[in-house]
Amino acid sequence: MPPKAKLPRKARAVVFDMDGLIFNTEAIYRDAIMAVAADGGHDIPLHFYLSTIGMSGEATRIAFKKQCGKEFDFDLFWTTAEKQFYAMTKLQLCLKAGAIELLDFLDDARLPRAIATSSRHEDVQHHLAARGLLDRFQTIVARGDYSRGKPDPDPFLKASERLGIEPALCVALEDSYHGVRAASGAGMMTIMVPDLLPPTTEMEELCVCIVQDLHAVSALIRS
Repeated sequence: MPPKAKLPRKARAVVFDMDGLIFNTEAIYRDAIMAVAADGGHDIPLHFYLSTIGMSGEATRIAFKKQCGKEFDFDLFWTTAEKQFYAMTKLQLCLKAGAIELLDFLDDARLPRAIATSSRHEDVQHHLAARGLLDRFQTIVARGDYSRGKPDPDPFLKASERLGIEPALCVALEDSYHGVRAASGAGMMTIMVPDLLPPTTEMEELCVCIVQDLHAVSALIRS
């Protein structure tokens, strides 16, 4: 984070992505999907999978069908990958650096917060419960709560609506390109905390700033 980076407006709420932002789940999904692809002999290059990070479920389905052909059984593949993913999370699920400290700071500052994710509600509940975080968010916006997923701004607009705070006064935290596009499109003060995807010129233009971890987010909002 540049030494003089600051928010253009005082934040009144914070909207979090989940996978790759609060938890290390993007890395686990990557490893599970690549393992299942290798076992099944599917042509799914790593760079292709990375390009789908942050997409809605339907957009992901379309992308995989285009990559692997019309005969590709996406549902079977994804179900198998999810089983592998959940088996791996039992030992590998971790909070990202600074997550608890940021939530504690937001409690002290009395700033409401939401999750806006492409994941299913049951996945969100599973991950939050595993780390005792179910009561740390005022609302959760997940798959099924909006008509168009990321990179469309709908998930973030829905989170803003539920919090009762206009988008321009919300800080959005994202790790993916599609997520940053969605948050920026919603008019939120967008901060990228990179995970598997490195910052690009486009991300720099769409974000208020790009920071190394969630510790830096606390400092930025505090300032």
